Amino acid sequence: SMDSTQASPETSPMHKRLFLTTLAAGLLSATALPGALAQDGFPSRNVRWIVPYAAGGGSDFLARTIGQAWGGQVHQPIVVDNRPGGNPAIGASETARAAADGYTVLSADNGTLVFNPVLYKSLSYNPARDLAPVTLMGRFPMILVAGPGMAAATAKDFLAQARTGKDGVNYASAGAGSPHHLAMELLRVEAGLKLVHAPYKGAAPALGDVAGGQVPVMMVDLAAGAGFIKGGKVRPLAVANATRLPQLPDVPTFAELGLPKVQAAALVGLVAPARTPAPVIAALHRQVVAAINEPAVRQKLVDFGVEPVGNTPEQFAALLASESTRWHQLIRDQNITLD
Repeated sequence: SMDSTQASPETSPMHKRLFLTTLAAGLLSATALPGALAQDGFPSRNVRWIVPYAAGGGSDFLARTIGQAWGGQVHQPIVVDNRPGGNPAIGASETARAAADGYTVLSADNGTLVFNPVLYKSLSYNPARDLAPVTLMGRFPMILVAGPGMAAATAKDFLAQARTGKDGVNYASAGAGSPHHLAMELLRVEAGLKLVHAPYKGAAPALGDVAGGQVPVMMVDLAAGAGFIKGGKVRPLAVANATRLPQLPDVPTFAELGLPKVQAAALVGLVAPARTPAPVIAALHRQVVAAINEPAVRQKLVDFGVEPVGNTPEQFAALLASESTRWHQLIRDQNITLD
């Protein structure tokens, strides 16, 4: 079990400051260069975009939608390479070891960048040391959904049942340590529920079993769950977001149910190997944000349930620092470990 009092070195405040300072210094040197140098010639061949999840999930959708627009703008193929299995550490380690030239990038969610350093005693990569933030591409707010295996018609019914049931309610997730898993743990702690975790390899197979009645409930993002929700295969009970979602105006927030701290989203960003030169990070940032901001791309993301972002590397780094503070507390308090 992990000693809850021991701060892991990669998440200490000093480390975060160092991380942000190094990042800012690199970005300043990048912006000081003539624009032509930073822009010209990159990319001059295909870029490999590693997605550490199976095809069909939210991260995959985001990479393919943005990658297609980005490739069109720079006239080079952006090749999405799905590397699921184990957990996102496989894709993250591969990216960390790749040549730091901008030609290998990774879709990194909060599992990869925030949760794993405290979920694992030993990790094959260190996000702060090995990966450089480029931009937060999008937020996927979490939604509690129920399938035919759950009789509860409303979130209130579900909460009552999960509090009083003898054996606890089973829930599926996209994988141990995934944003979907941690969102459900946050709900369990805040609402005092009895829940039993059933991890899957990705949101799509987990949803399939919830829709099939094998597992009663799960937290899912709208991008992965939209088809199941629209098709009536699963019922949305509540959203773990500050406000109701425009796509689901009738579904209450957890705050409306008296649980204001139950806010969770999959945050999916783009990262590159840590030693990638600042001008290349700047070029990646500019090109990917331009792709996100294409009106057709933004519309496609919104329709699918993604909140498009496209912030700066410094803003992304600051968000990761604040998210780490919030979630590391929960993970340590609940003694959630994956090794």
